[in-house]
Amino acid sequence: MTSRKDWDTYFMDIAYMASTRSQCSRRHVGAVLVQGKKLLGTAYNGAPMGIPDCLEAGCMLVEEIELKLQDGKEELVRKQRCIRTIHAEQNLLLFTDREDREGSTVYVTDQPCWTCANMLANSGITEIVYHRAYPKDSDKVIDLMTHRGMIFRCMEAYEPPHGVIMEVSN
Repeated sequence: MTSRKDWDTYFMDIAYMASTRSQCSRRHVGAVLVQGKKLLGTAYNGAPMGIPDCLEAGCMLVEEIELKLQDGKEELVRKQRCIRTIHAEQNLLLFTDREDREGSTVYVTDQPCWTCANMLANSGITEIVYHRAYPKDSDKVIDLMTHRGMIFRCMEAYEPPHGVIMEVSN
């Protein structure tokens, strides 16, 4: 007899399954909205409906420069981001109702970027559970979640279902 999956694993599995719909060549991300044990929505990253995605038209990369304080010194950090893609968390917020989000949990394959973290912090969601770290924005996102009083946790020991994970490029 096989053991039953715990709820965190179950919902993260669904987030990874949603990520398989992504056509982004750099990162497949999936997200699910859960209220208690009830699944309310799924989403993945991709171009807007009816617009060619990254696999068809290529990534639309922009470079951002961020001033960071590192060991008491100011340091310029360059980051590339694709702006063709709507992130999974953004799609999840676009296609779910505010009432459903109040007090709910988001399971997302990857730690949210700064923009998505800002949006989630103001969405009514009280908990974010993720699997893979996103080092570009990690420290400031963790600070935001702490300041906002949101539960923000990483499922480090989690293993995605066989065949659904892609290698991440930065």
